Amino acid sequence: MFQHFSLWKWFASGIILGCLFTVCLGQYDDDCKLARGGPPATIVAIDEESRNGTILVDNMLIKGTAGGPDPTIELSLKDNVDYWVLLDPVKQMLFLNSTGRVLDRDPPMNIHSIVVQVQCINKKVGTVIYHEVRIVVRDRNDNSPTFKHESYYATVNELTPVGTTIFTGFSGDNGATDIDDGPNGQIEYVIQYNPDDPASNDTFEIPLMLTGNVVLRKRLNYEDKTRYFVIIQANDRAQNLNERRTTTTTLTVDVLDGDDLGPMFLPCVLVPNTRDCRPLTYQAAIPELRTPEELNPIIVTPPIQAIDQDQNIQPPSDRPGMLYSILVGTPEDYPRFFHMHPRTAELSLLEPVNRDFHQKFDLVIKAEQDNGHPLPAFASLHIEILDENNQSPYFTMPSYQGYILESAPVGATISDSLNLTTPLRIVALDKDIEDMKDPELHLFLNDYTSVFTVTQTGITRYLTLLQPVDREEQQTYTFSITAFDGVQESEPVIVTIRVMDANDNTPTFPEISYDVYVYTDMNPGDSVIQLTAVDADEGSNGEITYEILVGAQGDFIINKTTGLITIAPGVELMVGRTYALTVQAADNAPPAERRHSICTVYIEVLPPNNQSPPRFPQLMYSLEISEAMRIGAVLLNLQATDREGDPITYAIENGDPQRVFNLSETTGILTLGKALDRESTDRYILIITASDGRPDGTSTATVNVVVTDVNDNAPAFDPYLPRNLSVVEEEANAFVGQVRAADPDAGINGQVHYSLGNFNNLFRITSNGSIYTAVKLNREIRDYYELVVVATDGAVHPRHSTLTLAIKVLDIDDNSPVFTNSTYTVVVEENLPAGTTFLQIEAKDVDLGANVSYRIRSPEVKHFFALHPFTGELSLLRSLDYESFPDQEASITFLVEAFDIYGTMPPGIATVTVIVKDMNDYPPVFSKRIYKGMVAPDAVKGTPITTVYAEDADPPGLPASRVRYRVDDVQFPYPASIFDVEEDSGRIITRVNLNEEPTTIFKLVIVAFDDGEPVMSSSATVKILVLHPGEIPRFTQEEYRPPPVSELATRGTMVGVISAAAINQSIVYSIVAGNEEDKFGINNVTGVIYVNAPLDYETRTSYVLRVQADSLEVVLANLRVPSKSNTAKVYIEIQDENDHPPVFQKKFYIGGVSEDARMFASVLRVKATDKDTGNYSAMAYRLIIPPIKEGKEGFVVETYTGLIKTAMLFHNMRRSYFKFQVIATDNYGKGLSGKADVLVSVVNQLDMQVIVSNVPPTLVEKKIEVLTEILDRYVQEQIPGAKVVVESIGARRHGDAFSLEDYTKCDLTVYAIDPQTNRAIDRNELFKFLDGKLLDINKDFQPYYGEGGRILEIRTPEAVTSIKKRGESLGYTEGALLALAFIIILCCIPAILVVLVSYRQFKVRQAECTKTARIQSALPAAKPAAPAPTPVAMPPPPPPPPGAHLYEELGDSTMYEMPQYGSRRRLLPPAGPEEYGEVVGEAEEEYEEEEGKAKKVKPKVEIREPSEEEEVVVTIEKPPPAEPTYTTWKRARIFPMIFKKVRGLADRRGIIDLEEEEWQRRLEEEDKDYLKLTLDQDEATESTVESEEESSSDYTEYSEEESEFSESETTEEESESETPSEEEESSTPESEESESTESEGEKARKNIFIARRRPVVEDVKEVKGRKKEPAEEPEELKVEEEEEHPAEEQKSELAPVEEPTDLQSRDITEEGSAESASVEGGVESEEESESSSISSSSESQSGGPWGFQVPEYDPSKYASKKSPGANSEGYNTAL
Repeated sequence: MFQHFSLWKWFASGIILGCLFTVCLGQYDDDCKLARGGPPATIVAIDEESRNGTILVDNMLIKGTAGGPDPTIELSLKDNVDYWVLLDPVKQMLFLNSTGRVLDRDPPMNIHSIVVQVQCINKKVGTVIYHEVRIVVRDRNDNSPTFKHESYYATVNELTPVGTTIFTGFSGDNGATDIDDGPNGQIEYVIQYNPDDPASNDTFEIPLMLTGNVVLRKRLNYEDKTRYFVIIQANDRAQNLNERRTTTTTLTVDVLDGDDLGPMFLPCVLVPNTRDCRPLTYQAAIPELRTPEELNPIIVTPPIQAIDQDQNIQPPSDRPGMLYSILVGTPEDYPRFFHMHPRTAELSLLEPVNRDFHQKFDLVIKAEQDNGHPLPAFASLHIEILDENNQSPYFTMPSYQGYILESAPVGATISDSLNLTTPLRIVALDKDIEDMKDPELHLFLNDYTSVFTVTQTGITRYLTLLQPVDREEQQTYTFSITAFDGVQESEPVIVTIRVMDANDNTPTFPEISYDVYVYTDMNPGDSVIQLTAVDADEGSNGEITYEILVGAQGDFIINKTTGLITIAPGVELMVGRTYALTVQAADNAPPAERRHSICTVYIEVLPPNNQSPPRFPQLMYSLEISEAMRIGAVLLNLQATDREGDPITYAIENGDPQRVFNLSETTGILTLGKALDRESTDRYILIITASDGRPDGTSTATVNVVVTDVNDNAPAFDPYLPRNLSVVEEEANAFVGQVRAADPDAGINGQVHYSLGNFNNLFRITSNGSIYTAVKLNREIRDYYELVVVATDGAVHPRHSTLTLAIKVLDIDDNSPVFTNSTYTVVVEENLPAGTTFLQIEAKDVDLGANVSYRIRSPEVKHFFALHPFTGELSLLRSLDYESFPDQEASITFLVEAFDIYGTMPPGIATVTVIVKDMNDYPPVFSKRIYKGMVAPDAVKGTPITTVYAEDADPPGLPASRVRYRVDDVQFPYPASIFDVEEDSGRIITRVNLNEEPTTIFKLVIVAFDDGEPVMSSSATVKILVLHPGEIPRFTQEEYRPPPVSELATRGTMVGVISAAAINQSIVYSIVAGNEEDKFGINNVTGVIYVNAPLDYETRTSYVLRVQADSLEVVLANLRVPSKSNTAKVYIEIQDENDHPPVFQKKFYIGGVSEDARMFASVLRVKATDKDTGNYSAMAYRLIIPPIKEGKEGFVVETYTGLIKTAMLFHNMRRSYFKFQVIATDNYGKGLSGKADVLVSVVNQLDMQVIVSNVPPTLVEKKIEVLTEILDRYVQEQIPGAKVVVESIGARRHGDAFSLEDYTKCDLTVYAIDPQTNRAIDRNELFKFLDGKLLDINKDFQPYYGEGGRILEIRTPEAVTSIKKRGESLGYTEGALLALAFIIILCCIPAILVVLVSYRQFKVRQAECTKTARIQSALPAAKPAAPAPTPVAMPPPPPPPPGAHLYEELGDSTMYEMPQYGSRRRLLPPAGPEEYGEVVGEAEEEYEEEEGKAKKVKPKVEIREPSEEEEVVVTIEKPPPAEPTYTTWKRARIFPMIFKKVRGLADRRGIIDLEEEEWQRRLEEEDKDYLKLTLDQDEATESTVESEEESSSDYTEYSEEESEFSESETTEEESESETPSEEEESSTPESEESESTESEGEKARKNIFIARRRPVVEDVKEVKGRKKEPAEEPEELKVEEEEEHPAEEQKSELAPVEEPTDLQSRDITEEGSAESASVEGGVESEEESESSSISSSSESQSGGPWGFQVPEYDPSKYASKKSPGANSEGYNTAL
């Protein structure tokens, strides 16, 4: 027992000790564990390049203590690679150790993370725990992207389409790289602006920035720019944009020339500022009746040559050749005579041309590329047919007589009559040239070439004056004219020119003065002196009249005609007197042209003398005579006078040894006896004597004769100067030689001038006779010239001499060798052996001594061909193989050149094209050696039997590979006569109708041959078995016509059944023709034809199938035996079904309608098409559109035309829009339908622009559709999807107020609709869109406007302009308006004082009203006048608050909220989804046009009753006898009028002066049921527009009573504006009130009434049947200051009412102490929200003017109040 007890004691002690040990051990067992939850590893992040000592982990949260006197754990780091981490074991912190180094995540270190193990040793227990710490190194954006290459290069052809990726060089590792990580290392590529190449930024783009692929953005043009330098920036995608790093590289893009330009003819003269050549005309001339052998090739000037404008197409082998042709020409039979080589453009004559039928040819030649390029070039070729010159020219008149006035200026035309009115016409013709064509003759004068000249062009020639003529010198000119055509001369024709006199000479006296002696013994009438004046003119111009002007003193007179001066009658002379007579000689020309001269006669009176000798009138005579004076001409009259009258004898005493002059002995007249020669003697001094026979009767006179020069000598050339000269070619102004000539004549007659008689365009001569070249001469054109030098003197009628010089042109090396053909094309057969010469080329060098050598220029063909350097022979170096060429046309094109071995000029180049001809290497090979076939014994002609087939291994597409077939009629002649093979298909057919014995077997040999050179062939045998007639089935009918098959028939639908019969044969049916589309199938056993594939009537309407019946044995043998009996035709008609719905041409139509559009005005036309036919394609259109207002549709559509028209008026609805759908139903509205959306926006002239064009309106109207499409395109560049709408097309309006119209120009009024906003684009924006592109629009309009048509301007419509002008004019009255405002303010000061006094009175009356309200609340309530709906159970409502307004008695508690004047509403787009349409309006200031004036339109207000659909279920209970609900009416404009009515009614009942209680009692007694007010039209209308200040004086009480509650109203309204409901924010524009079309007076009469008295509506339980209708929106008007709420500064005496919690009753009525419940939510505009404290929102919230009042009653607040307006029963009134 004791032992047992000890055992248990030790056992218990052990348990106790174990527990103690376990407790102690557990105390230290948690050490080294983490004191946190979550994953065991510690993960931290650190930025790379962090500084040394950065804390990595601030606390490891390891349980235990590592420091202090009694540490429980020991911490250390393990796996600390590179010692990046330091450990503070006491604080359990980890630090970054980066001393002397940088923690870099990027290469080359690539440290992305650091993982260390924190070893924790539990010092109490001895356990070791490792805690992993993972340090993630975060990347910093410290590296910029780097491109692999410094620059990149790309090539792109100019024909590359826009949108093509032209560079992908950044893919892979070729682009930019960034060694950063994440977004910092991701690369984006963008194109930067390059100031050195601005076009590159617009030409290329990188749409996908991550790939860097460069895409072409604009079309390239090699001719404009050949290289682009695109700067491409690579940037990383660091999240912070400011930290992003970038780098750039340059992408060089070379544009390759593409074949985008056609050829051009040379020489090309460019049109300025373009790359177009001016029209070029080549010229050629050929003589008539010449054979082609004589003329070919025809020389054309300049040579016809065209080149491709794309000169740098790479590789050169892709450059196209040129093809020439004559396109058209006149006369039309030009192809008979001319041909142009297609490659060389060499023009050839085909047959001689007779000029009698063809005088010229005008051809249009075309040059096009041989690669099919669509842009050819055109040039004109004019070929002149030269006449065979076998006829001489002739004049139409045998002689010509002309007249010229001697005063005519140089250049005057010779006339053919004395009146000088018409010119002298000289007509010379050539029978070689038709009469109506200028023969181009050369007319030359045989004499007087310096005086006259003849015009050198035209059929009619005219003579003109080269120098002035003098009739006095020469009166008549006679000469001959000869016509020369270059070969033959005409007979000369005589021309006589008579010079008509002009008064150009003055009468001249021989002496200026005369001395005369008279004697006293002379009698009156005796002669004193004979005066003679000379006038060279003729006629009256030469008749002279003499007159003594002064000095005669009456003693002498003169004969006017003869000039004889005699002594006047009755005059006695006195000795010693002297006279000085002034005598005038004048001609008898008209006074304006008359000429005169004077002389003086000195007379001395002497005594009588009878011994005086003869006396000469003067002692010295001077005379100038021309050496050309004729012999016998009278030179001078030397008559002397003898006083005694003795006979006088005259003689030449001295000075004339050669007796050149003769002197009459009796008369004293001196004449010319011999010809004069000035060159030998130029002066004579003659001594003349006069003797009367007495020794002392002799006197003398001296005559001084000067011989003047006449141009009678021509210049003479120096014979010793050289006449054979030379000059080097190609040198301008080169000295050629010199000539010299002399003339012995005097003065200008001896001055020599040099000129050239020919080659004036090539040479020039100086004044000293030096000759130079004028241009560079070309020896190769002409190497010898005979230059005629003309020496002319300076006389008036000059003389000239000529000298011919021989000039030789010396050669230099200035020409390259020129090949005879610019291109050589030769066909070389393949497989020719090496060394074969196949072409010889030739080049010529026109320089002298040239040594031409040839060589191949293209190195790539030198291994094919060899060119002999001297002979030009081109040969093969190796055989050519046609099949080795990849192209279908095997050809080699290369360049050859010819050069002068000793020359310096560049070589000549020609193109050689070698076309390798296929030589047919392979024969056709049949697929079988023996073919089998069967035929019926009575098969008709053309029956197919079988088909043979052979292939040719030659390259396809060549003649050598084309296989054809024929029958060999040699081996088996008879089968060849009855069978045949189709040449191209190889089908064996019967040649004739057969009638052969059954079971006969025919053998037919078929030959297959090709078209190669040489022709190769092979043959095969066809065995044909004639079947027994019983083995061939026979159809029961030849044609089958089953019923039409519906196109909707499904697969397997039976079409019809065919049937055939045969003896002991199984029949197999098949379709052998007409079923190429596999639309039908046939049951080969039953013959049932069925539909095998869907049918489509619109694709094909009928099918003709050819069916065949064969026996089973024939089919098993894979043979068919068609015959007349076993084939039939099946005609299948497809029946159309309505399987295609209508499809509108547009899915979305955009149109507009003007505000002033009339009813049923056209808006736009829609059109739908249907692939079906007949009625299934006949459309019926209808619209799906919601009612606009008052049940109106808004728009209608013509059922069968699709024309949409207006169905309402749109006045003042600008910026409203209508969206609806149009439905098109085929089969006249009974079939399938399609739909499209339609947007119609309301606009007016504020949205429009007028496009003014200089073309008539009729032209614009014809082209309006395409013009509108052009305008659409330019507007859509700015606003995608926008549509330009045409408002009107009319004549251009201009002038003042645009009152004038110009029908030669057009005004196109347009506007544009933006589909995104559904409204018209702003007018100014539209102007910018169109005006900025006006040049481009004009360019697009040009094809439709015609030449010269363009847009002149884009202007604002007239109405908008006039409105602006009127608006500007208003500014002049601003000063007056300010003054008026100041006066109004001064006038308002007394009114303010009145209001202050009235307020005090109001407080007194307020107390009285409160008292009255308490009495009325105690009275019992009357029953309602009309039954109310079944009430819904609800708690009794609280009693109404005191202070109910008087006017609430006039109806129930329902409030009729009036629309607020001056509210500005803007309807917003709907928030909810659209159904079929919506009507949206936006109110702005609108203008109506009335008699040319714009005026603002005030909004109309509609007040209506609730409709029948608006069923409102309410609970109505009789209220307890308490004070009624108070409702304010301050904003209702109807109340001033109602107040007057109530006062008037009370006045009529005689209770106006009673106390309040008595007044109420009397009113109830007289009319207990209801009180009804009737408003006159004028009153109702006036009440809707007048303001509160404008009300009558009766309204004063109402205003005073109302002000009591203003402060509480303000508080409630402010809360409304600050916290708008969700329903307000999401309401639709349909809830807005729109403008009413009825007048205010009519609405007032219809809708405004005082209802029966009803119990107060306490709560709203249910609203049913409420139907939304589009509300009418009032016009925007400024809120008047008098309408602002005046109670915001007043303190309310009533506590505010709590807001109801019901969602439909949460909006507060604008004025009053009670809450107003909203039936439906609405939308408040921004303006309404801002002014909610002064305007009502219940109408917009409820969708109409109906609202319900839910009062909230608190009796403690209104115990002391009383309402003077409540009746004794507690009923309220409502409007």
